[in-house]
Amino acid sequence: MSAETAVTFLSRLMAMVDVLVFASSLNFSEIEAEKNMSSGGLMRQCLRLVCCVAVRNCLECRQRQRERVNKTSLIGGKTQDALQGVTASAATKTPLENVPGNLSPIKDPDRLLQDVDINRLRAVVFRDVDDSKQAQFLALAVVYFISVLMVSKYRDILEPQRETARSGSQAGRNIRQEINSPTSTVVVIPSIPHPSLNHGFLAKLIPEQSFAHSFYKETPTVFPENIKDKETPTPVEDIQLESSIPHTDSGIGDEQMPNILNGTDLETSTGPDAMSELLSTLSSEVKKSQESLTESPSEILKPASSISSISQSKGINVKEILKSLVAAPVEIAECGPDPIPYPDPALKREAQAILPMQFHSFDRSVVVPVKKPPPGSLAVTTVGAATAGSGLPPGSTPNIFAATGATPKSAVDSGSSSSSSSSSFVNGATSKNLPAVQTVAPMPEDSAENMSITAKLERALEKVAPLLREIFVDFAPFLSRTLLGSHGQELLIEGLVCMKSSTSVVELVMLLCSQEWQNSIQKNAGLAFIELINEGRLLCHAMKDHIVRVANEAEFILNRQRAEDVHKHAEFESQCAQYAADRREEEKMCDHLISAAKHRDHVTANQLKQKILNILTNKHGAWGAVSHSQLHDFWRLDYWEDDLRRRRRFVRNAFGSTHADALLKAAVEYGTEEDVVKSKKTFRSQAVVNQNAETELMLEGDDDAVSLLQEKEIDNLAGPVVLSTPAQLIAPVVVAKGTLSITTTEIYFEVDEDDSAFKKIDPKVLAYTEGLHGKWMFSEIRAVFSRRYLLQNTALEVFMANRTSVMFNFPDQATVKKVVYSLPRVGVGTSYGLPQARRISLATPRQLYKSSNMTQRWQRREISNFEYLMFLNTIAGRTYNDLNQYPVFPWVLTNYESEELDLTLPGNFRDLSKPIGALNPKRAVFYAERYETWEDDQTPPYHYNTHYSTSTSTLAWLVRIEPFTTFFLNANDGKFDHPDRTFSSVARSWRNSQRDTSDVKELIPEFYYLPEMFVNSNGYNLGIREDEIVVNDVDLPPWAKKPEDFVRINRMALESEFVSCQLHQWIDLIFGYKQRGPEAVRALNVFHYLTYEGSVNLDSITDPVLREAMEAQIQNFGQTPSQLLIEPHPPRSSAMHLCFLPQSPLMFKDQMQQDVIMVLKFPSNSPVTHVAANTLPHLTIPAVVTVTCSRLFAVNRWHNTVGLRGAPGYSLDQAHHLPIEMDPLIANNSGVNKRQITDLVDQSIQINAHCFVVTADNRYILICGFWDKSFRVYSTETGKLTQIVFGHWDVVTCLARSESYIGGDCYIVSGSRDATLLLWYWSGRHHIIGDNPNSSDYPAPRAVLTGHDHEVVCVSVCAELGLVISGAKEGPCLVHTITGDLLRALEGTENCLYPRLISVSSEGHCIIYYERGRFSNFSINGKLLAQMEINDSTRAILLSSDGQNLVTGGDNGVVEVWQACDFKQLYIYPGCDAGIRAMDLSHDQRTLITGMASGSIVAFNIDFNRWHYEHQNRY
Repeated sequence: MSAETAVTFLSRLMAMVDVLVFASSLNFSEIEAEKNMSSGGLMRQCLRLVCCVAVRNCLECRQRQRERVNKTSLIGGKTQDALQGVTASAATKTPLENVPGNLSPIKDPDRLLQDVDINRLRAVVFRDVDDSKQAQFLALAVVYFISVLMVSKYRDILEPQRETARSGSQAGRNIRQEINSPTSTVVVIPSIPHPSLNHGFLAKLIPEQSFAHSFYKETPTVFPENIKDKETPTPVEDIQLESSIPHTDSGIGDEQMPNILNGTDLETSTGPDAMSELLSTLSSEVKKSQESLTESPSEILKPASSISSISQSKGINVKEILKSLVAAPVEIAECGPDPIPYPDPALKREAQAILPMQFHSFDRSVVVPVKKPPPGSLAVTTVGAATAGSGLPPGSTPNIFAATGATPKSAVDSGSSSSSSSSSFVNGATSKNLPAVQTVAPMPEDSAENMSITAKLERALEKVAPLLREIFVDFAPFLSRTLLGSHGQELLIEGLVCMKSSTSVVELVMLLCSQEWQNSIQKNAGLAFIELINEGRLLCHAMKDHIVRVANEAEFILNRQRAEDVHKHAEFESQCAQYAADRREEEKMCDHLISAAKHRDHVTANQLKQKILNILTNKHGAWGAVSHSQLHDFWRLDYWEDDLRRRRRFVRNAFGSTHADALLKAAVEYGTEEDVVKSKKTFRSQAVVNQNAETELMLEGDDDAVSLLQEKEIDNLAGPVVLSTPAQLIAPVVVAKGTLSITTTEIYFEVDEDDSAFKKIDPKVLAYTEGLHGKWMFSEIRAVFSRRYLLQNTALEVFMANRTSVMFNFPDQATVKKVVYSLPRVGVGTSYGLPQARRISLATPRQLYKSSNMTQRWQRREISNFEYLMFLNTIAGRTYNDLNQYPVFPWVLTNYESEELDLTLPGNFRDLSKPIGALNPKRAVFYAERYETWEDDQTPPYHYNTHYSTSTSTLAWLVRIEPFTTFFLNANDGKFDHPDRTFSSVARSWRNSQRDTSDVKELIPEFYYLPEMFVNSNGYNLGIREDEIVVNDVDLPPWAKKPEDFVRINRMALESEFVSCQLHQWIDLIFGYKQRGPEAVRALNVFHYLTYEGSVNLDSITDPVLREAMEAQIQNFGQTPSQLLIEPHPPRSSAMHLCFLPQSPLMFKDQMQQDVIMVLKFPSNSPVTHVAANTLPHLTIPAVVTVTCSRLFAVNRWHNTVGLRGAPGYSLDQAHHLPIEMDPLIANNSGVNKRQITDLVDQSIQINAHCFVVTADNRYILICGFWDKSFRVYSTETGKLTQIVFGHWDVVTCLARSESYIGGDCYIVSGSRDATLLLWYWSGRHHIIGDNPNSSDYPAPRAVLTGHDHEVVCVSVCAELGLVISGAKEGPCLVHTITGDLLRALEGTENCLYPRLISVSSEGHCIIYYERGRFSNFSINGKLLAQMEINDSTRAILLSSDGQNLVTGGDNGVVEVWQACDFKQLYIYPGCDAGIRAMDLSHDQRTLITGMASGSIVAFNIDFNRWHYEHQNRY
């Protein structure tokens, strides 16, 4: 702390003391009690501070006097650093000069005490006069303090400094040696013994000896205890001396001069002058004041009880000192290792001549009793590396040297609490080489000192004496008892007499200087002062401990905070880094999404352009020409799935070719030279065929589209990205790395085109891969399944509303979970009776199987075998997107040789309880032996080294249809397989699967629904087999005349009773308990271990090469489906068992029913031109809605009792034994106005069944034919108009509705005279056309279907197949997708030109009725399957729900039933008396309702099962 700061601090401290002292109303007893201080302690400590400041002011006065004298002393170089003993040389600027004037309390430097100090002393003494004991003690201490100062001042004035300037270099050298000697303890032994020397020395050598001095007896704790504590084996080395060197002055004789000794530490920052006193005072006082006045810890942690003292330098030299040493006794006493600190060095310097000596060792001082204290003293301090100087009042002769003995380190360590302990080693000055004090040059006396002694005394003491007198008078009774002479006489009376008789200060001083008074004051009043000082010292100790403790706590807290700060800083930095990384990632993501959007838009634009080109250049398009159709059209299998997950729809293939280059390679590898030449020719001609007009058109403007798209800044990202993760798009034969991003409404996938693996993928394959730059709306997501990829449960398959699916593989299962929770809550869709929850999407296949109701439905025969197998495949993880996990279906027939196939013979069916490899007994023995004699330790044993389902086998089955042809070539280095290995004959494949030890293939679902797979429609050259048969279309069994027959009969076999009874056993082998474990061994059903789930954890393989090899092996070996059940699968209930359950499909009933159930005649005679039987029991109004030619409609209530007819317990007494109840409003003729549509239709429109559509809930009727080119929506409840829909350019001529899904949503198609069709969306929720109720006035169509040249007269739409088939007045019939693509025209024979009626079944049959009784049956892919001609003019046709049967009715009033596939007539109902205008079937396919030209409706019993081959065979 600098001197200025010290002074400022001290002045602030005194301001607080002033408040305590002068405010007499304050009471401190509570504070004292809290601090464990004795009563009155606070005031006593205030007195100490007041005394301290008074002495400080005295010193400052003396310093000022001294500055008036010319200073000539110099300080030796080393001494300046290490020994701050001092002369203010002319060059040194003293700290005093730095203290601002306004801080200095000195008003009159000649006064002994300043006014402020006197006032404070008076206030302290007289503040608590009531508390007599406290006041007496304080008075006694103040008497001692003032009297000592007065005598001291008197001595200063009486005895000016003698100017002696003798050289003391020799002595200085001796003393320097003493100081530097590491073992030196005693500095000087005077040649003349003195009693007190012996006394002191004895005390030093015999520490335990009690001193005879009375003060010691009264205060025993001060010194002896500390002495006793000392346990040092070498006491001499630890001796710490302070020698008192008495100084005899001729004028005063034996009277003592007060001189206070302090061992001092060096403080390099403090100049060698009186200001250093401030610091010592300050630091010691801070501690006391804190202990006594305040609670808060201060930054001054350790009291420095000794700062460089002031050396008087008025003509003192070594010889003079030696002289006085000889003349005076040397007091030697010992300082214990842990004495009570003397916190008040400045005070002591002035006030302690009569006291016992103060010894300081490193901030410790000890009181030593003296019988006859000497007038001067020499401090010999043995502080480890500190030299002691000492301050003498002006006028005293001796200078003081400090000698240092070697202090053991332990003493320094244990004792040190000095704030300047470190500074005691300044510049490496240790106890071994401390510089000695240099001789000091004499100074001339100040002229101011030439006044008379009396005047000086009067001037100096005129303010102090009255206070002393006042105290003497006021405390006379007490002081007279206390101040006793050597013989016990009362001295005070003598003093009071003196004071009364004269006001002279001199007399008072003389009185005080008398030996009696000196002895008495020292002996009695001194005791009070000592107690005061010791109390402060004890407080200091306590405070020091407290502060050290607080400091340690503070340090601990600070360290902890620092550690926390470091931790927080690190955390902050890491968070910043994380944040920056996140931002970078986000930035990257945004860039990525923007470029992805560009890519996507480019892809979409190309698709749209292709679509427009297709529409325009199609044979029926605006730019179409007949010549186009003569060129080769290429087709590919579309990814669209129907409700049973069958992919049956073929679409135009812009990338199609005959793969002539592939043939070339195959020929070189396998064929003869001749083949090579031939294949080259076909290659050339094929190249020409490929460049047709369509391709040329497609290529134009391609580059422009790209550049335009890149110029546009596109970011069609909807909302913030919720999740972004690396993912792989899994498509057949393609695994593309990229990034999947999910926003709040959409999924995006962007392939990483820079990925090396992606660059290697054949562009031809990529052309067939959808979703590389994919975007899917949440609103389109219908189901989300967990999937496996490479046997790891890390993939997801998402099924869309457009009936396609997309599959992604993720880094780990945690990501899969995150993705599922970011997607909408759709579960696995609505088909399997499971709740639409995310947990269902994350469920394991086994959980899905257990929770689903499909097994029960299959057992009850509500669903077919095909649908059930498809369900099992789907939940077991089989998918079209991964050819390694393609759905598995069984071989069910064994007879592929005979001309006719009798499905009632068990011998024609395979044993489904055995795997394909165990059907042939000889081969089964081979496999069993292989397993039992297994020798390879590395691989677990297996029966079969190939699998029943691999990507290779799947591609081999489908090699004739795109995109599988391209996939096959890609997998086989661009070559078709060897002709002998190519799938070329069903019978041959079956034989191989029974004989070849490496062929245990099962079938794929396409064998049961896709006839196109057996036809080489694209004309690939597949080579010639060894038996010289050209491989072209697949050779079918003799019992199938065409592929459609094979598929139909194969499907019939799958659904047959023989298969139904055994199918559960095959399920056990593939999906169930015989799939693995001991049961699998017993059933001869063990495959390579790498085909099973859980056999390998790819994440545990760190070596990338090894992992790649493992992945390749898994790809190669095939994959066994997930195990769905670990107990036997329940069998299907038999058909007979179910016979009497109501409304069961596929049941065979008695022929008890009559053909006609009822006839219902309406009051109006207008022909019934439309019948809609929406009879599902869950509807609010199950009804048959009829509309007449005059647009009068009726909602006729349906009663679902009819299904029970003929069942046990059926009674004719039941209330509603008739299924249809006439609309009461029509029957009573009361509310006809609610049933009549009055709006005018166009005159030219002929009202027929096509003009009306009834919604699935019977609540609305849509009617077309209005003159304003609209069609309209009416409510069936009120008959009111609810919506008018515009869109066509001419009168709307026909309407059609697709089948409805959950919620009642469906498609509506309107056909018009403007030769176009519009596809609309009916919202079952809002009961309007269009999605948005707000824009219901102007809804937009979903698609515009073009291609017709004439008025559209008939249309049918199938949502399940995504097809619209429409017929124009003068032909042809066109097939469109519901997205607006024109797929093809259905070309009948030359006499089938004018289509009038169209019916499409979801099974893929399209029946068209042409004018003049001609019928055609087309497959949905445009193949004419059958045709017939009848005599009747048919007005209504209807296909049964399974598409197998056709019902027709016409003007001659006869209902006929036909077999749809070949128009074989099955049944003719009795004729009616009027023509049939409309027909519909009830929901259970048990009742046929016809609308008659006579204005009535007729209900017929119909049972399609009775025409089923199995029914006919059994009944």
